Amino acid sequence: MDAFAIVQLVLRILLAVVFIGMGAAHFVPRVRRSMAAMIPAGIAGPDRSRAATLVAISGAAEILGGLGLLAPWWGVRFAAGLALIALLIAVFPANVEAARDPKRFGAVAVPVVPRAIGQLVLGLLLLVAVI
Repeated sequence: MDAFAIVQLVLRILLAVVFIGMGAAHFVPRVRRSMAAMIPAGIAGPDRSRAATLVAISGAAEILGGLGLLAPWWGVRFAAGLALIALLIAVFPANVEAARDPKRFGAVAVPVVPRAIGQLVLGLLLLVAVI
């Protein structure tokens, strides 16, 4: 195993831990309620009826994606990495919604530009981990 392969393996393990942990947090009631509140009304539905389901789906996707990063097959790891990048893009509107109301969302209300940079870096790390 060469140095780059070792870096990729370590990166995949770290990213898997991060995504599995973040995904599991979606099922903690208090966190789930906060995440559901972050989903813009246009996505959550006029009565916000889709918000809890979307939080559960994104949490399950993060857990599955994290597990996929650990798969022994390159194709599965690559697909998991791309899926997690797509998920980062899909949840970005909720992060923007939180950034608009820092008093309500506290520490998760990261301003849009730093959040975007962080998610871009995370996406690039995912790419490096699975190429």
